[in-house]
Amino acid sequence: MKPPNLKVYNTLTKQKEKFIPIEPGQVKIYVCGVTPYNYPHIGNARPFIFWDVVRRYLEYLDFNVYHVQNFTDIDDKIIKAAMAENTSWDKIAGKYIDSYFESVDKLNVRRAHAYPKVSEHIDDIIAVIEKLISKGYAYKIDDGSVYYRVESFSGYGKLSGRSLDDMWAGARIEVDESKTNPMDFALWKSAKPDEPAWQSPWGLGRPGWHIECSVMANKYLGESFDFHGGGSDLIFPHHENEIAQSEAFTGREPFARYWLHNGFVTLNEEKMSKSVGNFFLITDVLRYFRPEVLRFFMLSTHYRSPLDFSYERLEEAGKGLERLKTALKNLDYLQKLPPQEYRGDDSEALIQAVNTSQNGFFEAMDDDFNTALAIGHMFSLAREINIYYHKIVRGNLNPDIKTILLASQCYAAMSEVLGVLDKQPMPRDSKDESSLTAKLMDIIIDIRQEARNKKDWATADKLRSRLSEIGIVLEDSPQGASWKKQ
Repeated sequence: MKPPNLKVYNTLTKQKEKFIPIEPGQVKIYVCGVTPYNYPHIGNARPFIFWDVVRRYLEYLDFNVYHVQNFTDIDDKIIKAAMAENTSWDKIAGKYIDSYFESVDKLNVRRAHAYPKVSEHIDDIIAVIEKLISKGYAYKIDDGSVYYRVESFSGYGKLSGRSLDDMWAGARIEVDESKTNPMDFALWKSAKPDEPAWQSPWGLGRPGWHIECSVMANKYLGESFDFHGGGSDLIFPHHENEIAQSEAFTGREPFARYWLHNGFVTLNEEKMSKSVGNFFLITDVLRYFRPEVLRFFMLSTHYRSPLDFSYERLEEAGKGLERLKTALKNLDYLQKLPPQEYRGDDSEALIQAVNTSQNGFFEAMDDDFNTALAIGHMFSLAREINIYYHKIVRGNLNPDIKTILLASQCYAAMSEVLGVLDKQPMPRDSKDESSLTAKLMDIIIDIRQEARNKKDWATADKLRSRLSEIGIVLEDSPQGASWKKQ
């Protein structure tokens, strides 16, 4: 295993800390998942892309990672959506869970090791609530609901850094005169007519929002684990309440050692939200942009910073990604060249670029997963690869296979960590279309080359110009012409 130099910004301590796993060689991660009542929007995509990169990097460092992400498949919004679509809550949840997987698979997000659902853990939730009541941390009210007593937990507020008075002033509090304290939150909600409900020691009802993650994290990862993540909007009250429930239940702290929260995706600098209506569905964006472009766009800004969305910025990301792809294509070409005699130190500049970019890339990743800075180092290496390629195709340099392999291995490692430039999932029915396009382009290039051989420059130039009009660029080299989409 490589020496761990990783530092992360911990929301719990409000500072960067060196990452030290609870168990040597093992990393356990819990990420709050979606409430499946609608198709996922690009704000949902950001944490899942980020945590995919976290997992990829930890695995690159030779850690054995176990990643859990829940689905909140019982919720007021799901019940409301089911009524609107005249169907059952479980069918609504199932429909939008399927749409979630369809979207993140396209974005090259690796599947978590476990996807627990609230509806599958009702007995576990009831057992935890019973223990919290027996320990004095929770109480039942007359209608059969159960609330957590926030004043009973001395550490309440340590994640958000706010006092109970501050939270009371800023929180959206359910009006219920039966509660001991207005800040107390529901662990179990008594049944309402025409809503899903389960039998419990307190009567028919369903779980409150916060208890699910405490129960499922404890069941799948143990009483204490390494990373807990989600959007910064979950710091309070959701994650604050998770800590209170979990540490009261187990008597052990910390519930999670490192808390990482990503910034919002914004539209005109306002948080993207389904409830407000200012959001773009992933499926809609992917009608106009390749999934890899959306992923690259998300990673081009540090995860803790807000990310303002626009189609113009996606177009810029697409152009940047094409520059990186050109370097990859050039490396592929160079690796296929026949061995030639190596002359002197012709490859020294590329070797130096590999060393500098590699060190910079992984130092950036070690510094709180700074993908934006890491991508900058990848661009630096891509530039040197392209310079090296052009010197060779112009006959000014003999290729050195050792240098080419060194650059290829470094570039591949960077690509693998970020999850870009590797094999992307191809949309259904697009394989045949892609193959047909490639065959047609081969025919056009052959026709153009025949015109060039006959010195019919007008026809050759016309073909290049017409292709450019539809977004296809022809590149000539001593080895022949090649093409790429603009």
